[in-house]
Amino acid sequence: MTIEIMDERFTVCKVESVPQELLDDRFCFVGKTDKELSLVCRTDLVPAQTLAREDGWRGMRVTGTLDFSLIGVLSRISSILAEAGVGIFVISTYDTDYVLVKGNMLEKAADALHVGGIDVTYVSQLG
Repeated sequence: MTIEIMDERFTVCKVESVPQELLDDRFCFVGKTDKELSLVCRTDLVPAQTLAREDGWRGMRVTGTLDFSLIGVLSRISSILAEAGVGIFVISTYDTDYVLVKGNMLEKAADALHVGGIDVTYVSQLG
């Protein structure tokens, strides 16, 4: 398994609505339930009408397309990071998983994953 560390800085927000321009950006994740509307986007694009926000996140992407039959991918990653004392925020899409960590914990997370047998690479921007 390989994890790519993305160069972008991310913010996790609670919002009332999501502006269309964010949906057109190269990275935007929206989660909606009966209780809230959450948004993860690049920090430089956070909407002005944000109800709450948590800045300072860095992203790591599990490379490739993950088949739904795979078991334990996030469990392995989260166990390694928990043992290293690194908190996470996870996003799962149809194809893959993203693990966000606070920027000041990125190097510690990358080191722990590497020691745990996961290949870690850096990418300059989302593609």
